Amino acid sequence: MTTTSKTPPVAVLFSGGLDSAVLVGHLLASGRVVQPLYVDSQLVWQSAERVAAVRFLELISQSRLRPLSDLTLPLDDVYGPHWSVTGSEVPDALTDDAAVDLPARNALMLLKSALWCRQNGIEHLAVGCLKTSPFADAKASFFESLRGVLADSLDESIEIMRPLTKFDKQQVMRLGVELPLGETFSCIAPVGDQHCGACNKCAERQTAFRVAKIPDSTRYAVALCRV
Repeated sequence: MTTTSKTPPVAVLFSGGLDSAVLVGHLLASGRVVQPLYVDSQLVWQSAERVAAVRFLELISQSRLRPLSDLTLPLDDVYGPHWSVTGSEVPDALTDDAAVDLPARNALMLLKSALWCRQNGIEHLAVGCLKTSPFADAKASFFESLRGVLADSLDESIEIMRPLTKFDKQQVMRLGVELPLGETFSCIAPVGDQHCGACNKCAERQTAFRVAKIPDSTRYAVALCRV
């Protein structure tokens, strides 16, 4: 589909993970021009994560996919000795989802990304929140509050889009089954540029592939048998 004035660009908060990768593919398939944004908070997994994000975008490259834009949002000064900064006591496969919560990070990333959109003439910002997310900053009430904050702080309207909120993880996997999902990145304790295979996010990832019945070509440093 060719780009026209009726298909305005949409920025995507893109980490290179499964959900945001499928979101990019879904928007491209619907005919949108997509501007991926990567927010670097200097957390322990992000150097490996960004490499994977760039690789994924290269694999799905097309005319309506714009080059990745990088934003910086360091959090080490406020997170202090948090595991996401130190890499110590990273939540493993036996922890529940609450263990990987990153205080206020989504709110900060969305505010900075919305400001970038405003400065660059983009009116739509998409985020890959699923209906099954357990975190408060993925709920409708959070985004309603954020809408008011953005309306009060920016002199131009930025619409926050959540196209995946009707889907659970397995449905999202199937939505993106034609994409190179094995090249996405979901690890919080990488070994070099590989998934560790033993952290909370690796366990979630392996379960998602298994339940969706999609072959998992991810390179894991160790095999995790508890999924």
